[in-house]
Amino acid sequence: MTWMLYGATGYTGKLIVEEAVRRGHKPLLAGRNVEKLAPLAERYGLSYVAFDIDTAGLFVANSGIRAVLHAAGPFVVTSKPMVDACLRAGVHYLDITGEIPVYEANFARDSEAQARGIVLISGVGFDIVPSDCLAKTVADKLPDADTLEIAFDALLMDGEPGITAGTLKSMVGILPGGSRVRRNGVLLPYDLGAGGIVKPFGGETRHLMPIPWGDVFTAYHSTGIPNITVYMTLQPPAWHALRASGVLLQTLLRFAPLRRQLDRIFDAYVPGPSEARLKNGRALLYARVTRRSDGTSAEGWMQTPEAYAFTGISAVNAVERILEGAYARNGTLTPSLAFGADFALSVPGTRLLDMPLLD
Repeated sequence: MTWMLYGATGYTGKLIVEEAVRRGHKPLLAGRNVEKLAPLAERYGLSYVAFDIDTAGLFVANSGIRAVLHAAGPFVVTSKPMVDACLRAGVHYLDITGEIPVYEANFARDSEAQARGIVLISGVGFDIVPSDCLAKTVADKLPDADTLEIAFDALLMDGEPGITAGTLKSMVGILPGGSRVRRNGVLLPYDLGAGGIVKPFGGETRHLMPIPWGDVFTAYHSTGIPNITVYMTLQPPAWHALRASGVLLQTLLRFAPLRRQLDRIFDAYVPGPSEARLKNGRALLYARVTRRSDGTSAEGWMQTPEAYAFTGISAVNAVERILEGAYARNGTLTPSLAFGADFALSVPGTRLLDMPLLD
């Protein structure tokens, strides 16, 4: 039990458990609900411990583990107690969040992590490994670029929705603040629904919308590029609805009772991607960097397995590299800074593509 997985009973947590056991790991399973943990641990022959996140310090300090992989969101609520516990105990911390406030908080603790001889790496799943690695790969082609655009399609496969209750709850927690962009090195608020574009993407015309994806924070650290926008493809009805009512949605989601009711609905009615989608789904990502002084640009495409399937493998890959000492340095890092721009390619089925520019 060299590492702990907190949030093991969630949809993504179970994928991580399955992948870890397949590779011969025996993580200590952890979470809040012993009734859910016990049968999962018994199924895989693993040990488990149940505790509330606010008491993480006691369990992390006395478990003998070297790393925690945190998979219990919303991370904007749960990450700080676990990071505090890891810093006190000198235990490496990784998570699978895409929430910008978590990246901000952890990068502010870089010196603490260095002093304790550990790493803090958020976003070791689909949020944000492939986009971070693709951005770094493309940026290295044009080192003096000053603008970065990232776009991706990850949520649909032949019309089948592919999202979990946990992801939706994290989104509901983020969207009251609207979107985010980076301009001249500064993170700026951006109204939800503003800046939508219609462009060719992956061989067909798609509707894209700026979203508060983690790369608007992390890619600045990975690449040094001061102007960053991240787009997600949406189906036309959702795209038009956000353009018309995005600000209203931001306002409504500021009411805590509404968010709590939505959380209950998600838990009851959103089971997560099907087995068929996990096996057959694909995600497509694009990145372009530009030097605005003369318009010179460089671009790249990446295809990955389905986003949650990718996360299950990528997260275990990250844990393995940390335990092996195969990372750049201690402190707070992005995935590409920790493991290199080719880290995403360590997930089977992930590859760079030669496709036309997104014009």
